[in-house]
Amino acid sequence: MRKLTAAALCLATTLAAAGCGAQVEPSAAGKSGSGPVTLTNCGKKVTYDKVPERVVTNDVGITELMFALGLENRMAGFAMPDDKGEVKSVPWKGGYDKVRWLSKDQLTKENVLDAKGDFVFAGWNYGFREDAGFTPDALKKLGVSSYVLTESCRNGRTGDARGIMPPLDALHTDLANLGKLFGVEKRAQRLIADFKKRVAAVEAKAPQGADRPRVFLYDSGQDRAFTAGRFAAPEQIISKAGGRNVTHDVADSWTTVGWETVVKRDPEVIVVCDYGDVSAEQKKKFLKSHPALRDVSAVKNDKIFTLDYVDLVESPRNPAAVERLGAYLRKVADER
Repeated sequence: MRKLTAAALCLATTLAAAGCGAQVEPSAAGKSGSGPVTLTNCGKKVTYDKVPERVVTNDVGITELMFALGLENRMAGFAMPDDKGEVKSVPWKGGYDKVRWLSKDQLTKENVLDAKGDFVFAGWNYGFREDAGFTPDALKKLGVSSYVLTESCRNGRTGDARGIMPPLDALHTDLANLGKLFGVEKRAQRLIADFKKRVAAVEAKAPQGADRPRVFLYDSGQDRAFTAGRFAAPEQIISKAGGRNVTHDVADSWTTVGWETVVKRDPEVIVVCDYGDVSAEQKKKFLKSHPALRDVSAVKNDKIFTLDYVDLVESPRNPAAVERLGAYLRKVADER
C-alpha cells in the first residue's frame, strides 16, 4: 500500500469485466526455460535461480498483475484489506476464486512462511517497509526471493521518494519482467501491446495545448492533501487522458502537499480516489465545504470525478482509467 495511515485500498463495486476492457485468457502454466533468469529491478540486476512456485503478493494492483498474466496457479496467496468492494465481478474473478486471501493487512514474514511462499511481489509502501523488518533483504535471509513493484522503486532524491520512470513505463516493465521470469513472455507482450493501443486511442482524441484541463488528484487528508507527483500512476493517467497534473513538478510518487498549493494552481478538475472508510461522496462534501477551496475552479463548477484505488496505482486497470477519465476531460474541454 502507499501508506496505511493515509491511503487505504479501493475498488468500485460496479466495475464489470466488460467495463475494464480486459482481455482475459485461460490461466497460463508459467513454464520457463532452463537456467537462471536475470532481471533489472529498481535499477539493479537480480538473478533468480528458479521459477517461483508459491508467490505471495501484497495489494490489489500487484495481485491483479499476476492474474492478468494468468499466473494464479503460481500463487500461494495475497494480502489486502477487505475494503475494495466486490472482487468477484472483475475480469480476474477466476484468480480471486483460486488464490487464498492470507491477510486483511499488509504482508508479514509470518504470512509468507505460513503459506510456504518462495517469492514475494510487493513494493515500498505496498508491503515492503523497514519499520516492520519486511524488506527484500530480510526475506532473502529466510530463503525467499522477491520483486519490487517498479512504481515504488526509491529514486534517492530525498528521503524515501519513489519513482524511477514514467508510471505506464513502470507497468510495462513489470509485465515484461514477470513474463520473462515465469515463461509467459508472449502473453506479457500481448498485454503491453493492447494497453499501449488503448491509451494511444485516447491520446488521439484528447484536448491539446491550452485546452488541456488542469487536474488535481485528491486521495485523502484534511490538514494537507495526499496526492500524486509525477512518478505515481495518476500522472500519466491524467496526461494521457488529456489533462495536466497540477503536481507534476513533485519528484515523487504518492506524497503530501499543502492546500495553498492546490489553490494557487487552481485545478479545473479534481479526481477523487474512492476507497476505504471515507467514501467518495464524503470526500466531495469535504472539498466543497473547505473554505480555502471555495474559489478553486473545480469546486466552483462541480467538476469532481471519481476513480478507484486500483485504477490509480500501478495495475492492469490503468488503461481503463485513462479511457474513463479521457471521456470526462473531453466533455470538460468542450464545455468551456
